Amino acid sequence: MNDNLAKERRKQRRLEKLGTNNPVCGICGERDWRCLEDHHVADYKRDDLTVPICRNCHRKVSDDQKDHPVFNPTADPMLDRIGHFLLGLADLLTLIIERLYVFAQMLIDRAALPEKDGAA
Repeated sequence: MNDNLAKERRKQRRLEKLGTNNPVCGICGERDWRCLEDHHVADYKRDDLTVPICRNCHRKVSDDQKDHPVFNPTADPMLDRIGHFLLGLADLLTLIIERLYVFAQMLIDRAALPEKDGAA
């Protein structure tokens, strides 16, 4: 019984951190609260805005952020933050677009399957 209570507490803490009782990865659709994390869109050093995504998608998009320009102490902080936010958003959209292509192809493939007898 204590194991169930401990798991429920972990779940509630995670849901509170994610800011929703129904979290979902905005890229792949994963819904398991144990697999979701907050991702800093503009990089955690530049902005506090986060989106919930699964650990797999988080690894991909965080790796892409490593290719963004490094910190420039002489840069205008506001323009730098906006620029890194837009790059982070583009990284997220790139993964979403990849998923859209896969989903579209699945629908096209399914549409090409012969109908079963009696199916309307």
